[in-house]
Amino acid sequence: MDIDEKLNLVARSPTAEVVTTQDLRGLFETNSHPTHYIGLEISGLLHLGSLILTGFKINDFIKAGVKCKVFLADWHSYINNKFGGDWDKIKKAAKYYEEAFKFFCPGVEVVTGSNLYAETGDYWENMVRFSKNITLSRNTRCLTIMGRSEKDSLHFAQYLYPPMQAVDIKALDLDIVHAGMDQRKVHMLAREVFPKMKWKVPVAVHHHLLPGLAEPGRTGLDEDSEADTVVSSKMSKSKPWTCIFVHDTAEEVKAKLKKAWCPEGLVENNPILEMVRHLSFHESREFKVDRPSRFGGPLSFGEYRELEETYREKKLHPADLKQAVADSVNKIIQPTRKHFETRADLLEVYGGEE
Repeated sequence: MDIDEKLNLVARSPTAEVVTTQDLRGLFETNSHPTHYIGLEISGLLHLGSLILTGFKINDFIKAGVKCKVFLADWHSYINNKFGGDWDKIKKAAKYYEEAFKFFCPGVEVVTGSNLYAETGDYWENMVRFSKNITLSRNTRCLTIMGRSEKDSLHFAQYLYPPMQAVDIKALDLDIVHAGMDQRKVHMLAREVFPKMKWKVPVAVHHHLLPGLAEPGRTGLDEDSEADTVVSSKMSKSKPWTCIFVHDTAEEVKAKLKKAWCPEGLVENNPILEMVRHLSFHESREFKVDRPSRFGGPLSFGEYRELEETYREKKLHPADLKQAVADSVNKIIQPTRKHFETRADLLEVYGGEE
């Protein structure tokens, strides 16, 4: 595979930006198999955004010859009060996350934060050195990476979160750092500070966040960030009606999509169209709408733009679009759903809740 093909794989949807494409090209010119990671908090059941969209992007990297890691940030999860700060539950859920990503992204390596810190003798030294190169206000601006801001009532450990995330990059010796757009600030911080410390500066790749099924809104955490326009409606365990889990039955998927926010003719921030754009077309060159003949008959789209324009012109009804998306999504999640039918033990930490 030549370098242009690798660049295209990295840059394809759902990628939102590469910082920078020139740096990535230079990396591929000198290293056929650079190292990559994406870091994840360990929290609720995995869904279309946290596993499927993320996993599609990881698989693009793997196809490009990149050595990929999924970093399960157990200490970050503890700091950010996931599972109410219950360490035993975080560790149990980590086994579920590891199983899911190894199944969905064959060839990926899974690393936990607690293991990394135990095996990296100079980790805490490097964290102190890194922290001496940033101000408190600069650090505070990065708190949005964990869905917080200085307006919240924070404990001191939460202020350690951004520098820890940056130093993880050094400890893992990474060439490429990858995350959703909501994590952009810490990657930019690393690219700013690492040269001062003579540490390797990573290329940063950020993918679009898949919105939830409710009407989108703003959090007010970061008015200049693309992530802020959708994060308040992103798929969330705390709002299960906005979220399609990889464990949902076909009937549950259809029922959730039927109730989803999808105004006729509106294409901006439309969560149903976003699924087609970043999920359906990622895996297929064609998207079919099996519409009854009395409503115009079946439709077939070879690219997302065609679908978007048809919907904008109100030539495709939301109900027909939702049904087609339900069929597509169920096809995508079926292998993972089936896999976990025999691994119910990994879901016990969730108490059967979604």
